Amino acid sequence: MNGSDKNENLSDKDENLDEDSILDFKSLCNLRQGRLESVLSEKYQYNTSVDRGQKFLLPHVNSKVDLVIMYADIVGSTKMSMTLPTEKVVTIIKAFSHELSSVIESYGGFVLKYVGDAIISFFPSGFNKYLICDRAYICAKSMLSVLRNDINPVFRRHNYPDLQIKIGMAEGENIVIQYGKDKSSQIDLIGYVMNVASKITSLTSPNRISLGGAFYGLLHPKTRSEFEKVSLENRDWKYIDKHNQKTYEVYTTKFTH
Repeated sequence: MNGSDKNENLSDKDENLDEDSILDFKSLCNLRQGRLESVLSEKYQYNTSVDRGQKFLLPHVNSKVDLVIMYADIVGSTKMSMTLPTEKVVTIIKAFSHELSSVIESYGGFVLKYVGDAIISFFPSGFNKYLICDRAYICAKSMLSVLRNDINPVFRRHNYPDLQIKIGMAEGENIVIQYGKDKSSQIDLIGYVMNVASKITSLTSPNRISLGGAFYGLLHPKTRSEFEKVSLENRDWKYIDKHNQKTYEVYTTKFTH
C-alpha cells in the first residue's frame, strides 16, 4: 500500500461519524459525574488504555501519515505535586486522563500516549482535512467544557482543587515508528508536527486553545474569527512553515472557554 492509499484509508470510519449519534450531552455529563464520584469515593478504579491508538497506527509503521496532533496539559501540576497528598495528585491525573480521553475518542480521535500530566492524541486527517480540523477543534472546546461543567464541580464537592488545562494543536505529516520487532512493541509518532504542537502548547494560556498556522488555515472563516494571532516577538521561537519558509504562525482563542 503506497502513502496516498494509506492516507485515503486513515479515516474510513469518519465518513459515517454522525455527531448527533456520539454526543448526548446530558447523559454523558451524568455518566461522567457519577463515575468520578465513585472514583473519589474509592468505589471505582479507572482502566485507561492507549491500545486503540496503537492498533490504529500498527498498519502504518515506517510510513508517513497526515494527522492532527493535540496536546492537552494540566496547568500548575508541579505546584499540585508539591502541596497535595500523593494519593490526591494520582487521582487528579487519572481522572483528567481518563475523562478527557473519553471525549477525544467520542470525536473520532485516538490517544497516542500519556506523558506525566499531558494527554497526547491524534486525529487522522488524510480523508478530509477541513472536516477533521473542524472536528478536532470542537473536541478541544468540549474538553474544556467537560472540565468546567463536569469534572471541577465534582472535585469541589470532595475538596479537590479546580483543574485548568491548555491545549495545543498542529496538522501535518508525521512518521510512525515502532521501537521493537514484535507487534506488541510501543508505537510512537515523530517529526516536525509533534515538536511544534508541543511548543504551541507551551505558549498557550490556561483554558485556551492554540493552533498552528496550517491548522488555522483549514478552519471555516467563521471559526477562524474566534482566534487571534500570537505575537512571537521576544520568544524563543525558531519554527519555520515548510510551505512558505516563513515563521510558523500560531493562533490562540480570544477568550477562555
